[in-house]
Amino acid sequence: MTTQTIGGTTQAAKLAIDGGTPVSEQKVPIVGVTISDQDIEAAVAVMRSGMLAMGKNCKALETRYAEATDAKHALTCANGTCALQLAYEALIEPGDEVLVPGWGYIATVSMILARGATPIFVDADPRTYNINVADAASKVTSRTTAIVGTHLYGNPVDIDAVEKLASDKGLSVIFDAAQAHLSRYKDRGVGAYGDASTYSFYATKNMTTGEGGMVTCNDADLERTISLKRSHGETEKYTHSVVGYNYRMTDVEAAIGLSQFDRLGEYTARRQSAADAITSALSGIDGLSAPTTTEGAEHVYHLYQVRIDPEAFKPVDGSVRNAFTAALNAEGVGTAIHYPKAVTRQPLFDTPGIEHLEVADRLAQTLFCVPVHHKLDDDQVRVIGEALAKVASAMRA
Repeated sequence: MTTQTIGGTTQAAKLAIDGGTPVSEQKVPIVGVTISDQDIEAAVAVMRSGMLAMGKNCKALETRYAEATDAKHALTCANGTCALQLAYEALIEPGDEVLVPGWGYIATVSMILARGATPIFVDADPRTYNINVADAASKVTSRTTAIVGTHLYGNPVDIDAVEKLASDKGLSVIFDAAQAHLSRYKDRGVGAYGDASTYSFYATKNMTTGEGGMVTCNDADLERTISLKRSHGETEKYTHSVVGYNYRMTDVEAAIGLSQFDRLGEYTARRQSAADAITSALSGIDGLSAPTTTEGAEHVYHLYQVRIDPEAFKPVDGSVRNAFTAALNAEGVGTAIHYPKAVTRQPLFDTPGIEHLEVADRLAQTLFCVPVHHKLDDDQVRVIGEALAKVASAMRA
C-alpha cells in the first residue's frame, strides 16, 4: 500500500525511514551471485587434473562464446581491463585521439591512457545513456583513429550510427561489452560488430569466472595479434616476436565460466522478466523514468537504472536522488549508484581545461539502480515496484 486514509482523507503512507512500516522486512539485495555445485565441481575437476593454466577449458569457452555472440574469434584473458588493453594495443597507436564515452566506468578510458593515446570525451545520449554519436562526430580531428562504444548497463549502443561514423571517418571501432553478455543488435550478437568487443566476467557480472575477460573479433590477423600480446608475444616456445604480457585466463576460471554459461540464457531471461515488471511499475509513477532500450537492440539488464526528476519531489537537504534511495533502502529495497560522477570529474581527468559534459553530469545526479538480478522472485519484484511507488508518493512535491 502506498496510501493510507486518516480522517477520511487519503494520504501518502508513512515512510519507514520516518518510523513507518516498511514494504518488506527482508531487504531485496541489489546484486545476486550464484556459485552452484556444478560450478564448484567443474573447478575442482581441473584442480585435481593438475592442468591449471590456460588449456582446453579456455579453448572450449572461447568457442562457445564466439558462437553465442556471433563473433568469428574469441580469446579468454585475465579480466575485463586486460581485454580492453589487448584490444587497444592491437588497434590504437600512441599519440592517437580516441573518441570515448564520458559516462561509464573508468577502465574504458584509463586503458586508452595506458596505451599512450588521448581520450576525447563524448557526452551521453540522454535516453539510452550510451555514447552520443552526434557529439562524437563533432569531435573528430585529423588525429582521431578510433571510437569506443560501451554497451552500458547491458543496453547495446546505436551500433549502426557508430559504424557509419567510423566508416565515414576511417576509424577503428572497439565495443566495451563488459556489462552486455548475450545482448543483441538487429538479431545478431553484439560480437558480430566492430573491430573488437571486450567482456568482463567479474564476480557481479551476468556470468562470472571470479575475475576473467574475453576479447572477440572478426578478423584473423587481429585475432593473431591479440593472441600474441596476451602471452608474451610468443610465436613458439621461448620465441617472442612482439612485446606482450601474461594476460591469460586459467583453466580453473574457464571451467567455472563454462558451467556458468550453461545457465546464462536462463539468467538473462529472468533479468529481462524482472526488468519488464519494474518498467511496468514505473509507468504509473510520475517523476521516475525507466531506461530506454536502443532501437533494434536487446537489453540484458546487467543493471536497471531509474532516472529521477528532482523537480517532481519535495526539496531536501542535499540530493533528492540520495534522499529517495535512502528511503527505498529503509523500505527494504537495495539501491546503488552507477556512477556517482562522470569520468571527466574523476581526479585523473578533472584538470584545468577539461571539457565537462552536460548530460553525463546530469546523469550522475539523477540515476540510481534497483535490483534486477536473476535471483529475484516474483514477490521481491513486487516489493521493488511497491516501494518505488510508496516513496515517490510520500516525497512528491
